[in-house]
Amino acid sequence: MTDLSRCIYPVISAVPHAYRAQNGRHRVQTLSRLARQALQICAKKSRIQLGDLSKDDVGAPQPFDDHFWSLTHKPRYVGAIISLQRTGIDIEEIKPISNGLYKRIAKNSEWRLEPDRSEKLFFRYWTAKEAVLKAQGLGMAGLSKCTIRRIIDQYHLEVLYQDNRYFIEHIYFNGHIAAVVQNHLECRWTIQQA
Repeated sequence: MTDLSRCIYPVISAVPHAYRAQNGRHRVQTLSRLARQALQICAKKSRIQLGDLSKDDVGAPQPFDDHFWSLTHKPRYVGAIISLQRTGIDIEEIKPISNGLYKRIAKNSEWRLEPDRSEKLFFRYWTAKEAVLKAQGLGMAGLSKCTIRRIIDQYHLEVLYQDNRYFIEHIYFNGHIAAVVQNHLECRWTIQQA
């Protein structure tokens, strides 16, 4: 049996081309269904049986059998993670952004951690903070309480949320970046293309 106390299995799955043109509520339902399919793959790799996948009143996933879970979906990719620790996952496409968004996502002290204020760094910060907020069961309202504490290397960084430290692992693929709350666990990523 896999030991989730030492290893996690984040799964990223490409959204099939046939679903990418959908709009509105139908699109959200399709992406949510595909993200739950990614969670099934994650559960299989983790050798656990998925339990009741319920959410609280604000839409935060509720643990099942002491397992925490998180989903993410974007137009081209969905993702999922299960862990014995609070966890979160996020995916973003690396693309041009406005200067105003730099100020919104991080303080000057955070930007000074890395001299190259690139779009890649912006999305590292964004996905890391989003993953931590998901681990906390919060939305973007908690963004101002999330601080990048240090950049460990191009794949790992540390985020401080109130008095809690979170270690994040990133992966890059097809112009996208994904972040997962890793907290010193080994990550064995699965990326499935369409």
